[in-house]
Amino acid sequence: MVKSNETIDDPNRPHFNFDNSFARSLEGFFKFCQAEPVVAPKLLQFNHALAEELGLDPVALDSDAGLAIFSGNAAPEGSEPLAQAYAGHQFGGFSPQLGDGRALLLGEVIDTRQRRRDIQLKGSGRTPFSRGGDGKAAVGPVLREYLIGEGMHALGIPTTRALAAVATGDAIYRETPLPGAILTRVSASHIRVGTFQYGAARGDVDKVRKLADYSIARHYPDTADAENPYLAFFAAVADAQAALVARWMSIGFIHGVMNTDNMTISGETIDYGPCAFMDSYARSTVFSSIDQHGRYAYANQPEILIWNLTRLAETLIPFVDTDKDRAIELLTETIECIQPLYESHWLAGMRSKIGLSTEDSIDLQLINDLLSVMEGGHADFTLVFRRLSQVLRGDSDAVRHLFKEPGAFDAWAQRWQKRLEQDGIAAETRAQAMDRVNPIYIPRNHKVEEALAAAVNQDTVPFSKLLAVLSHPFDEVEGNEAYAEPAPVTGRPYRTFCGT
Repeated sequence: MVKSNETIDDPNRPHFNFDNSFARSLEGFFKFCQAEPVVAPKLLQFNHALAEELGLDPVALDSDAGLAIFSGNAAPEGSEPLAQAYAGHQFGGFSPQLGDGRALLLGEVIDTRQRRRDIQLKGSGRTPFSRGGDGKAAVGPVLREYLIGEGMHALGIPTTRALAAVATGDAIYRETPLPGAILTRVSASHIRVGTFQYGAARGDVDKVRKLADYSIARHYPDTADAENPYLAFFAAVADAQAALVARWMSIGFIHGVMNTDNMTISGETIDYGPCAFMDSYARSTVFSSIDQHGRYAYANQPEILIWNLTRLAETLIPFVDTDKDRAIELLTETIECIQPLYESHWLAGMRSKIGLSTEDSIDLQLINDLLSVMEGGHADFTLVFRRLSQVLRGDSDAVRHLFKEPGAFDAWAQRWQKRLEQDGIAAETRAQAMDRVNPIYIPRNHKVEEALAAAVNQDTVPFSKLLAVLSHPFDEVEGNEAYAEPAPVTGRPYRTFCGT
């Protein structure tokens, strides 16, 4: 067996060309450590397209040498494995030290589009931040993150992605023994609101400033030339996150654990534990088993967005202005802009979903009324928007049958058709544009569970099929009808779990 701290000595070994700026620049925000060796690694999934995007050799990686890296049994040349430190508000309560308890950042690469990308192992064993946990992950949660992350990417939503999933051959213990696994995760970075909170909680102003300067240079270089770079940086993060949450809302996605340690500075979706997608539209939908009071319910996500960003603002006060009161005033003004900023992103997305290419003051009410009709009619969120294009093609029944009582939808549709007339676009042209933004396939909760249950029992065929369908979410394919259908009504609420 290759040890986890051993570098592969093979002329054909995969090359990563790491450039590890986080390790060079941010001492105090991480601890170096190594992955724990595993007994019998087996490759479950490998993302050839992402490997190519990263500028890596997929053939070299889809090999025993690649398997050794993805399992943590070997360190690729140039890697500097480290666990990042961060704090976070978890369900409103502050924990001053969290950190990567089961993840290791191998290093950073510059991809084919000249973007810096983190490559991280998740589930590779204990770290200095494990807080008593085993640092491991199970096959089910690993494949869930692989599947949902790649599904979100195909939907055009900023997200961490999966390069590989490996079964370790080890048993890990939760309520019962489970097969272990490791995910290789890729992101623009893993810097979180909680990373800033970690430095601020220790009163280390210089280190927080270094983190802010690093984040500006890495993610928002244009803000470095602003009159007030730190205020501009905060505004840029707020805009990226507002756009992200607006996209979540437009596809019925519920993150489930919007803690500050799960909000990235880059504006990417991160950590797919208790996440899920709505079937029938309901504003109060909660899937997470640990969110007993609905803090992170679907309709609350925009409010939590602002709450979390306010926590980031608090860490930037010393840099925005030497006068604390003035700094708070400036940051508060920016915070007050987040709600209208979010609403602007959301409204633009929702206009496109119902086929509007121009703006009118009645649009907000029109969209909200459709959502109310959907909630009252227990209609499927994804299918209503997808089938609206069929109305423009002369098939109104494609949508009507989704409502228990279609009368309210009929009344709304008359108002909608009248509004569409203002745009002056041909019906088929509009219908095609709607089909490009309204997916027919999303990671339906019941299909995800079916695929994961089979994979845990060593049958990866359902997983591979679902992954293939989700990679083209806007292209309706004959024979894939089951992947578009809502979950069967069981009378039991669907629940998701964090997977730790």
